[in-house]
Amino acid sequence: MNEAPTAKDAPAGHADASFAELTERRRGRIRRYLHQHPRVMDGVVVLAYVLLVAPTAVDALVSGTWLVAALLGSVAAALFLRRFQPVGLVAYVAVVEVAVTLLHPWGSNASTGLWFSLYSVAVVHTRRFALITMAAATAPLSLLYLLAAVGPMENSLVQDTGANPADFHLLTSIATGATIALSNVIATGIGIGVKQRREHEQEVAAWAARTARLASVNERNRIAREMHDVVAHSLTVMISLSDGAGVVVRKSPERAGEVLGELSRTGRAALADMRRVLGVLRDDAATSAPRLPLASGDSLAKLLEGFRTAGLPLHYSHTGPALPADAAFQLTVYRIVQESLTNVLRYGRSLSRVDVDITRAGGTVTIDVHDDGAAAGAPRADDGGTAADAGSGAGVPFGTGQGLAGMAERARIYAGTVSAGPGGRGWRVRAVLTCPAEDRPEPLPARNQLQGKT
Repeated sequence: MNEAPTAKDAPAGHADASFAELTERRRGRIRRYLHQHPRVMDGVVVLAYVLLVAPTAVDALVSGTWLVAALLGSVAAALFLRRFQPVGLVAYVAVVEVAVTLLHPWGSNASTGLWFSLYSVAVVHTRRFALITMAAATAPLSLLYLLAAVGPMENSLVQDTGANPADFHLLTSIATGATIALSNVIATGIGIGVKQRREHEQEVAAWAARTARLASVNERNRIAREMHDVVAHSLTVMISLSDGAGVVVRKSPERAGEVLGELSRTGRAALADMRRVLGVLRDDAATSAPRLPLASGDSLAKLLEGFRTAGLPLHYSHTGPALPADAAFQLTVYRIVQESLTNVLRYGRSLSRVDVDITRAGGTVTIDVHDDGAAAGAPRADDGGTAADAGSGAGVPFGTGQGLAGMAERARIYAGTVSAGPGGRGWRVRAVLTCPAEDRPEPLPARNQLQGKT
């Protein structure tokens, strides 16, 4: 026997179905058809009304009261307008119901037309308006039966044959009036309930749309941040390598060959990163690039080696346990180190030492990147400065502040902070991250819990 696929095994197209599509599926085949064909639904309503008033119409025709059948037929025709003029329809049906009751008392049509018309008012107007309309439409018919029981119209709607008890007509009239009022209340209540459900569905659909837009914006920001890191780093390193190769190609061809090899590797790595980042934009899962985050171990070592080849005098140190195994956390550390060193390579002058220190103490990881560049005390363009502020010479490309903004966004994901500014002779970038909960060390028991009772 075949089983329905679970949510985990469902195709991506079903998982991405819109809220409107899910609502259509929940309605069922018949309701979905009637919802998509409102004129057919109107025909069903008219048919139901005709079946309900058919005994009264037939009895009126037999007794020769043609006007009653004509009035009932006019109500049936008017019900086709319930979507366009519901309030006018209620007023017309209320008048016709009173007229039919006076012409043909105790027919099976009592308040039938008001059910459908009051429902139509309730589903498009406010609850207060619907209740007021219901009371105004119910009062004349109910009052008519009340007057027929105890008022000046007493026994005018019933022929007294003497076979019934004295209070029979009173009880019958009161019961009929109460039944009319109760049925109208039920019809109005059903309409109010349907309107509230539709409003709830609209609110949920609007919430889903806002959530989808927010997710889209967040995804675009994530892609823009990744692209900035990949392109800014790779191009900066490739420019430095190509400039270095041009300088040493005549003096040391072998060394120039190593630099060009590193240049090629950097370009290929950047291309692979771009494919991975842009892979989320593709719908074809069979041809999309891998979308897993980069690992931190070997990739971080290769990153530092690439910067050393580009000419940075790098010194790296790691204190404490290894980084958490969480791949996204490792990618955050990788990108912060990458962006910091890229800024050093772009803006640092007269560099003799660049220190990269990663320290893990308990549930906190601290990343410290410090250089001793002579011009590092000036504002860095990628840290929000301008070309005029940096003062590091003409021809140096300046950023737009997106680098630090991207690092800060990454750090906030792990309840962290990023600070950048002059640090002694050079420039310092310091990031503090909180490890994921599953990778935090277990807290030691309190001291008083380890001691026995005395």
